[in-house]
Amino acid sequence: MNLGLIGLGTMGGPMLRRLHQAGHVAVGFDVDDEARTAVCDEVPTAASITELIEALPRPRTVWLMLPAGTATDSTIETLCGLLAERDLVVDGGNSDFRDAPGHAARLGGLGVSFCDVGVSGGRWGWKTGYGLMVGGSAADVERIEPALRSLAAPGGCAHVGPVGSGHLVKAIHNGIQYAIMQSYAEGYALLSAHQAVDALAAMRVYQNGCSIRSFLLEQMVAALQQNPALHDVPSVVADSGMGRWTAEEALRLAVPTPTLNSALQARFTSRDGGTAFRVLNLSRTQVGGQHS
Repeated sequence: MNLGLIGLGTMGGPMLRRLHQAGHVAVGFDVDDEARTAVCDEVPTAASITELIEALPRPRTVWLMLPAGTATDSTIETLCGLLAERDLVVDGGNSDFRDAPGHAARLGGLGVSFCDVGVSGGRWGWKTGYGLMVGGSAADVERIEPALRSLAAPGGCAHVGPVGSGHLVKAIHNGIQYAIMQSYAEGYALLSAHQAVDALAAMRVYQNGCSIRSFLLEQMVAALQQNPALHDVPSVVADSGMGRWTAEEALRLAVPTPTLNSALQARFTSRDGGTAFRVLNLSRTQVGGQHS
């Protein structure tokens, strides 16, 4: 199929390369000159969004791989002035699933379709295939099926529901990921507390044949092999926002998710400079006193 991809960063650039290698006629654009240069030897790129749209045959398909929020919103607004009836926009970034209906309505008023696709696989996905969680109408999903098939790992693509569902499923995926990563970190810390135990050797065994093996553990073991003592690794852990959206949705639906929430709170704690622990210790010393 013919399609344009806007956003050629860590995920978008390699995805465009994979599409091109699969035989699709794909053209890319990014506001960053270096991002365009990084892929231009392999795939065609455009100097602007307008140029990208003009290079596509109608009906056009435009896939976005942009940061959530302003970057995605403003690009969709720009596309509203360039696209026409029967065109299709796919948001494959880590957008808030609650934004999808508004994007669909804005584009739908122009006769332009909209799908949201949660994309997982990181920087290795372009080699091994991505996990794709697709939200939208059956007809629109069918239109992009050739691209989905080329991007996905074997068995790694599903139409999970209407518009918004793709990003909802990806948000929950990331919430689960936070919890898994937190449990591995706590396990490694506990292993490392026993000086007679080879913690890295233990983690290697966990990854080979044990029931807790996973892609995340594989990456953790690979990193620890290079730096088992975690020298110069900062203790501050960021979050993309998707874990927060998962927690908010759990609260809205009154679904208990204590493990996911705890992992998210652990990330917050890593960034507060120890304030949470100081406050907790202070409150403990006051139990039974006049401030209790």
